Formats: sequence, C-alpha cells, structure tokens
Amino acid sequence: MFCAAGLASCAVSPPASRLGEAGLEVPAAWSSLPGAGHPVDPDWLRRFEDESLNQLVLEAERHNPDLKIAASQVAQAVEQARIAASAARPNASLGMGARRTRQNFIGFPDFGGGGNRPGGGEPPAEETVLQNLSNSFGPSLDIAWELDVWGRVRQSEAAAMAQAEAAAMDFAAARTSLVAQVAKAWFALAESEEHNRLADETLRATEETERALGDRFRAGQAEGQIVGAQYRLAKSDTEAARAALEQAAGTRDAARRQLEVLVGRPARGTLKGLAVLPVPPPCPPAGLPSELLLRRPDVRAAERRFAASGRKTEEARRALFPQFKMTAAAGTSTDELENILNSDFGVWSLAGNMLQPILTGGRLRAEIRVRAEQDDEAVARLQKTVLNAFGEVETTLAADAFLARREEALKKAVALAHEADTEARAAYRDGVGDILTVFAAQNRRLSTEAQFITVRRLRLDNRINLHLALGGDYTPIRS
Repeated sequence: MFCAAGLASCAVSPPASRLGEAGLEVPAAWSSLPGAGHPVDPDWLRRFEDESLNQLVLEAERHNPDLKIAASQVAQAVEQARIAASAARPNASLGMGARRTRQNFIGFPDFGGGGNRPGGGEPPAEETVLQNLSNSFGPSLDIAWELDVWGRVRQSEAAAMAQAEAAAMDFAAARTSLVAQVAKAWFALAESEEHNRLADETLRATEETERALGDRFRAGQAEGQIVGAQYRLAKSDTEAARAALEQAAGTRDAARRQLEVLVGRPARGTLKGLAVLPVPPPCPPAGLPSELLLRRPDVRAAERRFAASGRKTEEARRALFPQFKMTAAAGTSTDELENILNSDFGVWSLAGNMLQPILTGGRLRAEIRVRAEQDDEAVARLQKTVLNAFGEVETTLAADAFLARREEALKKAVALAHEADTEARAAYRDGVGDILTVFAAQNRRLSTEAQFITVRRLRLDNRINLHLALGGDYTPIRS
C-alpha cells in the first residue's frame, strides 16, 4: 500500500506485465484436486478459530525484526524510484558568492612618486608596486536539465518503479511467511505439550509396573531370577521414561522460546500454548492454476523484476543516442553588498549542448549485452518461480490426502493399542498373563500415541503450507 502511495507522484507509469513473454506452461486444472475452481480463502487464519494465535500474529506484525527489515527495504526501493525520476526533471541550485581580490600591477609607473610626479622631486629609494583591492558579491540561480529526447531516463525510472513494486511483493511474501511461521510454531508448542503429557503418563505407567514387579519379587511369588530380571528391566524402563520426560520438557521449552522470538519477545520460555492440537479446518478451495500467477507474491515479484530488466535493457540501448542538455544561470554581480538585490546589476546566461558518444572502448555495447543477459536471467528466474509454485500446490494437495489417511489409520491403531494394554494389565493382575506382554503392549500404545500426535501436527503444518502455496493472504481479527 505504501509502495503505491510513494510511486503515485511519479510521472512515468510502471512497466506493463511481461508474463506473456515468459513462455509459461499453465495447467488447466490441479491434478491432485480436479474441478477446484472456487476462489482461494483469504481468511484462512480464522478457520483455526484460535484467538490466542490471532493475537500472536498481530504481535509478530508489530515487533518481528525480519518484517521490519522487509518494510525498510520497500521504503528504500520507493526512494530509489524517486531518485531515478529526478534525473528527468530540471535541477536548480541557489548560491551566494562573496570575493575580495587584490591585484598587483607590476611595471606600471607610480604616478604618485617622483620624476613624473606632480610638483617634481626625487624618486623614492625603493620602487613601489601599484595595487588594487576589489570586492565582488552576487547570488545566483543555476538550472540544469537533460532533455530526455530518446526516453533513456524514463526507461530507468520505469525500471526503478518495477523494482519498488517487486520489493512490495517481497514484503507481502515475508508477511505471509511470518504468519505461517507463527502458526506452525504455535502448533509445534501444542504438540510438545501433548508429548510432554504423554511422557509424564509413560513415567507413571512404568513406575506402576515397577512397583507391581517389586511387590512380587519381594513376596517370592515366582522364580527369583526371572522376576528379578523383569524387575530390573522395569526399573530400567522407568529411568528411560524419566529421561524421555526431560527430553519432552526441553523440547517444549525450546518451542516456547522459538515462538517468543518470532513474535518479537525476549526468549524467556514463559509462553503458554494449547493443551491439545486443534482439528484441521476443511481443505481450502484451490482456485484455478492460472490465478496462481496473479496471487502469489513471489511470482508477482519475479514478474516485476523481469519487467524491470526489460526497461534496463532499453535504457542501455538508448545510451548510444545523443544527449541534449540545457543550462541556465541568473543572478547579480556587484562590488557593494547593498546592491546584490538590485536588478540593475543582474547577469544571466543560457546554454545548450549535445553529447554524442563516439569512442567508449566498447563500454556501451558491452553494457547492452550485460543487460540482455540479465533479462534472460530474470525470465529464467520467473519460470523457475512459477514451476516451483505449481509444484508446491500439487505436493501439498497430495500430501493432505496422504496425511489424512495416515491419521485415520493411526487413530484406529491407538484405540487398539489402548485395548491391548488394558487387557494385558488385567491378565497380569489376574495371574494369567506375563510381564513381557505388558511391556510390549505398553510400549506399543505409547509409541502409537506419539506418532498420532505428530501426524496431527503435520496435517496442520501441511494445511498452512497449502494456503501459502495457493497465494492466500490472511485477515487477522484486530481487537
């Protein structure tokens, strides 16, 4: 927005889109989601229905240093466009000069001495030098203007404007990427909370098993060596579960600090997250592939740089033509300070000149070739960006389906593992089961639950990636 406001004062318009010159192959529909012709959802952040996440995003917008850097780069690009525009306008400068001069007239007769002096008399012993002291004062107004006959300066100005627009697109991409990072970090913190709770539950379960085996071992209810080995194995599992709990706590602490840094806070590790991961919202509409070229800020930035490179190439070509310049100066010149504003002492000059490059050592021709190669590079970068954009959409659309099926399978596995763990413990308490089956069922349940937690977070991350790949913006709820 502020880029458009900054460029509004420029007389030259930004260059037109060059997407038609890029030779892009745009699919008619998404292979992973056929028939997706609805517009992309701009309010994807609200679909998670999490006010805490929304407030963290607003905080990150205000305080994140990377976003401030991107905003500063946009402002710099706008000012560079103004600098380029100034070359096509007359430049005027106001000056004020004062000078005191002494001149010596060597070899001129001293009519104030002897010889030819009026009244006669002898000449002085040492010959004197005639001198003159003078003052000069004068303000001046100087104007210089290059007549942009061939449009070389206008090409430079248009290129700078396109660069400013590309910087604005970079800012939009950085802003959306920051929102995605905050959301992912928020869900990663929720995942760490669930893993921490699971690790705590694991520790309690292993301690319970250890106590049961300890009671049997001390009561001599089975062969001492077998129960003793099982008891030591249970104690080992308890210590391993205690170490896993510390690892989960460390992961949670790191997730808190990472999120605090993203939103611009000191990394104190005090931020509290969700206790449970949310359910992913419905899959967003993907729109048409052709719309992606107009939505994604990275594609639009690459196109603007391609447009800028075309104008820079034209600027280099037109540098071969003659340059026409006009200069003008007006002011006063007087030996009395009190007369500097008197028009009777006014002076002025008006001049025009033409400069035609003839011998430059091949510099201008080489500059044209360099700009042409840069134009080829810019179109290749645009093609690469578009190709990556289409690939990201297709990959995330396909991954969403894979992750959904994986989550459903793990959900069933968790339910079965819980049943097996419950039955194994009951059989062991009744004296008809063995402790190894309890160990296996317990470990299977905990491992399956950990995978289930992780895949739920992966689905949320992939959903965020899908919104980014589709070029979806976001609309936070401002309180």
